[in-house]
Amino acid sequence: MYFDVIAKIVSERTGCDVADVKPESKFADLGIDSLDTVELIMNLEDEIDMEIELDQKIETVDELDKFIQSKQG
Repeated sequence: MYFDVIAKIVSERTGCDVADVKPESKFADLGIDSLDTVELIMNLEDEIDMEIELDQKIETVDELDKFIQSKQG
């Protein structure tokens, strides 16, 4: 549901092609470190107009997508 938005932000952040971002892509493999993750989450919050409080380890794009969906009211 949020995959396209996440992929767009990852692409902008890393310079990789948005088509290279797959649901199973690990953030570490995409060149996203812990500081990048914080900034990615802040950008994502702005895009989807929702506060995201990560309370678990998220490693892949799909895990982040599903996490956000699970937190929707």
